[in-house]
Amino acid sequence: MTPVELSRTVLRAMRHAVDAGELRVVVPEGDAGVESVRVERPRPGGCGDYATGVALRIARAAGHSPRHVAEVLSPRLAAEPGIAGVDITGPGFLNITLAGVRAEGLVGEVLRQGRCYGHVHPDTGQLAQIHVPGELRALVVADAARRVLRSQGTLVRVTCDEAVVPAELREALEVLGVRVDAYGRPPQALPVLRPVPVKADPAPVKADGGGAGGVCGELGADATRWALLYPAPHDHPRVTPDQGGDAHLVQRESNPLFRVRYAHARSCALRRNAAALGFDPVPGEVAGAEAEGLLDQLDAYPVVLAAAARHRAPDRLARHLVATADAFLLFQTVTRSPVLPRGDEKPSAAHRARLALAEAAGTVLAGGLSLLGISAPAYL
Repeated sequence: MTPVELSRTVLRAMRHAVDAGELRVVVPEGDAGVESVRVERPRPGGCGDYATGVALRIARAAGHSPRHVAEVLSPRLAAEPGIAGVDITGPGFLNITLAGVRAEGLVGEVLRQGRCYGHVHPDTGQLAQIHVPGELRALVVADAARRVLRSQGTLVRVTCDEAVVPAELREALEVLGVRVDAYGRPPQALPVLRPVPVKADPAPVKADGGGAGGVCGELGADATRWALLYPAPHDHPRVTPDQGGDAHLVQRESNPLFRVRYAHARSCALRRNAAALGFDPVPGEVAGAEAEGLLDQLDAYPVVLAAAARHRAPDRLARHLVATADAFLLFQTVTRSPVLPRGDEKPSAAHRARLALAEAAGTVLAGGLSLLGISAPAYL
C-alpha cells in the first residue's frame, strides 16, 4: 500500500465514521482530500509503518479532543484491508502497521505500474495555468512542472509573457522539447493562474545560439534541462563553462545527474545479467538496512510527486531522484547480500527478491527522469 493509497484509506475511515454519526466533520473529497491527509514515517516515539496526525487536524471542527477522534478512527482503520493494526500515540497520532511483507507489496506495486507508479488515474478534471516570463530557465521549469502536474491528473496550459520571442530562444526551446501553448498575456485566465516559483535572476540564462552554438549545444538537451531544473528556485544554475556547467557532463560521483542515470543503467544491467543466468525478478522480503533505505525512497516517491505538483517545483523531484540513486547504488554494492548469484551458486528466492527491488528502483528513476524531460539510457 503506497502513501497515497493509505491517505485514501484514512479518508474512507473518516467517511464511515461520519456516516455512522460518530463524528461530525466535513470530509474532503477527491484528491484534495488525499492532500489534506498526510501520512509519513513515524517520528521518534511512534511505531508501525506510517503515522498520521489527521485526528489533531480535524479535532476542533469535530468538537472533540484529538485523542477521542483518534479512538473513533482507530478501529475503522484497523478493519481496512491491508492494515494489520493501528496504535495511538501522543495526543492523538495514528500509527499504522501494514499487513504482509512491506518489500513484496511495494516492489510489486512499482513493477505493476511501471513508469506510471505514483501517477494519478483517472484525470482529476482539475485545470491549471502556468504563466512565466520569456526566459529560458523559467520556461524549462514550467515545462517540467506541466509534466509533473499532468502525472497527477491535472490538465495544464503554459503561457509566456512575451508576445514576440527571439529566434534563438525559440530554437533552444525546440531543442529542449519545451512546449508553450500561447505567447502574450492570455485574454482569459483559467481557474488557477500561478507562476512557477523561479526567483528573478540578476543574470538570466540566455539561449544564445540555440542548439548549435549556445547553451544547448554546449551541454546537450539532457544536461541543460538538469542544470536548469536541479537547483532550488533561489539558487543560480550552473550552465555555461565559466559557471562550472561542464560539471554536468563529467561521469563521476560528484555529478548528481551521472549518479541518477548510472543507477538506472546499473539496474538495467542487473536485469540483463539475471536473464542470462536464467532467472526473473520476483517481489519478496529483502533484509538489510541498505534495502530498507532504498524502500523508503521508493515509498516516498508518490508523495514527492504530489508535493512537486502542488508547489510547481520539479527541483523536489530531481533531488529525490538523486537520493533514490544513492540508496540504490549503496544497496547493490553490499557484498554480503549480492543481487546476483556468485560462482556456482544457484539463484534463490532472496536473489529474485533483491533483483525485483533493483528493477523497481530503475523503474522509478526512469519515470522520474521522464517527467523532467531527461532520457534514461539503459547503457552508460
